[in-house]
Amino acid sequence: TSRSGRALRYVRRSVYDVSIANHPACNFQDGDRAIAEAMIKFDAIDLRIMAELEKQGRMTNSLLAEKVGLTPSPCLTRVTRLEKAGYITGYRAKLNLSAIGELVTVFTEITLQDRRMATVSRFEQKLKTIDELCECARVTGDCDYILKFVTRSVAHYCETIMKIVDEGSLVDRYFSYFVVRSFNLGDRGYLDELEQPA
Repeated sequence: TSRSGRALRYVRRSVYDVSIANHPACNFQDGDRAIAEAMIKFDAIDLRIMAELEKQGRMTNSLLAEKVGLTPSPCLTRVTRLEKAGYITGYRAKLNLSAIGELVTVFTEITLQDRRMATVSRFEQKLKTIDELCECARVTGDCDYILKFVTRSVAHYCETIMKIVDEGSLVDRYFSYFVVRSFNLGDRGYLDELEQPA
């Protein structure tokens, strides 16, 4: 097995984009619905906690408490509550893929043959079987989905995308964009600039 092939075992699929959760074509599984129903309101301190953990998930509770202006015990209580409510779904490492091996990263636009509920459901179920798929988002515009793949080579990507395209009556067309260079933007979090929720 090649070095890049072994590295792929450590590249895991990301959580599917939650912005489509209320779309009629997106069927909740029982576990997903239970999480959604259990979600609680959070305040500005909870938001700061999530912003700090997003940037550094291995931060100690003591340091986290210091950064958000709490003592350790109530800070840990808030983190546990956010985890149980489904706001914090896990902690993962950021990988330097270029150091691991010569992997190929591809962004792919997918347009479905139609947007009926059955077609969307079949397509999304198919995506869940593709190990090389790292991220998936349903979008507006000229295409229906944007996918991110990490593969061993161009040939490996071609084999992977054909598993999706060859599935009967799903994909109308697709366009592939191969990444030639990526760079680190530093430790930044998506939540840093969010205003306090109403």
